[in-house]
Amino acid sequence: MNLLLIRLIIFAVLFFAGLKLYRMYREWKQDRDADEQDDSPANPMVRCAWCKVHLPENDALREKGEWFCSIEHRDKFLAEDTSED
Repeated sequence: MNLLLIRLIIFAVLFFAGLKLYRMYREWKQDRDADEQDDSPANPMVRCAWCKVHLPENDALREKGEWFCSIEHRDKFLAEDTSED
């Protein structure tokens, strides 16, 4: 009977230690995932006025209040815009 009680106590200690380690791991993983999300700043998407393709704002060109994906599309749009005037 004495040996059974000792085994039960050892099992309980190991179980609660494992549970504590699991909770610590889960909290660490949530903190790490939150840090990774905070590292990537929000970069809004804009649409090219010529071809209507969406691209990140810091990769786009802006001219006369419009966004463009390339210099060629900016020039085509501005040439078309001035020919209508």
